[in-house]
Amino acid sequence: MFALPVSTHPSIGRLTLRLSGFVRGRLWLQVLVAMFAGIATGMAIGPTGGWLSPAMAQLASNWLAIPGYLFLSMVQMIVIPLVVASIILGMTSSRDMAQLRSMGVRTGLFFLFTTVVAALIGVLVALAVEPGAYLQVAQMPVAVTTAGADAAGAAPSLSSLPAQIVRVVPTNPLQASVEQNMLQVVVFAIFVGVALVTMDGKLARPLVDLLGAVQEVSMVVVRWAMYLVPAAVFGLMTQLTARMGLDALLGMGVYVLTVLGALLLAFAFLMLVYALGRRRSPLDFLKGSRDVLLLAFSTSSSAAVMPLTIRTAEESLGVRKGVSRFVIPLGTTINMAGTALYQVIATLFLAQVYQVDVGLSGLLLVVVLAVGASIGSPGTPGIGIVILAMMLGTVGIPAEGIALIIGVDRVLDMSRTTLNVAGDLVAASVIDQVTAAAQPTADADSGAVS
Repeated sequence: MFALPVSTHPSIGRLTLRLSGFVRGRLWLQVLVAMFAGIATGMAIGPTGGWLSPAMAQLASNWLAIPGYLFLSMVQMIVIPLVVASIILGMTSSRDMAQLRSMGVRTGLFFLFTTVVAALIGVLVALAVEPGAYLQVAQMPVAVTTAGADAAGAAPSLSSLPAQIVRVVPTNPLQASVEQNMLQVVVFAIFVGVALVTMDGKLARPLVDLLGAVQEVSMVVVRWAMYLVPAAVFGLMTQLTARMGLDALLGMGVYVLTVLGALLLAFAFLMLVYALGRRRSPLDFLKGSRDVLLLAFSTSSSAAVMPLTIRTAEESLGVRKGVSRFVIPLGTTINMAGTALYQVIATLFLAQVYQVDVGLSGLLLVVVLAVGASIGSPGTPGIGIVILAMMLGTVGIPAEGIALIIGVDRVLDMSRTTLNVAGDLVAASVIDQVTAAAQPTADADSGAVS
């Protein structure tokens, strides 16, 4: 058993440097300007303004949306090697198996707890506001693409649950990567990380160095993708507004405000957890994490900003390396509290629109599915829609509603990603506090940053 010296890991400082330019350049402001410009352009060429014929408007918006689809594809392309390398490197930075086991259990329970609470907040807010009552079925789009529902597959039943549990361990890691089964990918990374920790240091070092290079290469690709973000947001918003029209988007205003309000409540809950668990002021958290939260809002990808999240935890929030470099890469994949909250509200919203009586058992099923499906989903833009497609059929909601949800998903995706990243930082801070209390003889230099 060994503890790999942190100096052999790729420097988080070098990885963060690749993202710092986007923070200084106020990418979040560029994204907001691009969003409103896209809505205005879509209004002009779409059915609202009527500058172009429907066929020409569709053609123009499809061309304008190319940067958006390129950005999504590039992030999805690189997320698996980035997450795998980061999880394994984070595990090898731990001192021993006992600490790794203790930290892993605490991290899993913390993520499960916060995700369940976020889903319950979504249920309460959706039932209190009833955003679906403000929209009629006649306003729903006619043309619907259900490819996402087909790709998502059917929800597991109670009889098939044992087989689903067994399949968590991948028989073919390459196939799991191709299918983007992130839960299997995480399990594979954990197995490799544990094996490296128990191996002789000289034998493990070449693979760890290789994974460090993979992590740096991944961040180079992420930086290239992030140059596309303003153009991506402009093109996607233009395409959506031109296709649906401004009236349909405005009709979704109550739904959007409901989701944003619930996300704010969930964020307030995280701040309470931080204050109690870390014993520090939430204002300190907001001040220290402002840059990474704005970048997460801009990119809609917790995986893309992961190195900056780690650096923020270590430098601004005082989290030790051994904790931050294990908890945050793991949280990038399995901590999706914002996604679970969004899925619950979206499902209940469409149930209200189509006047589907979900019932108490249906509510419990929605919460369980939202929590379970969000765990292990990729930290990439738009994944919430694919998971939502799976959930709708389980409670008898027509899949046609997905078309309208997609129309306003970009803003909500950015907002729930911000909550997910905040949850990762809170988790690392609280677990660091608990671990330090349980191990008062920890090395004094464990909180240093390379």
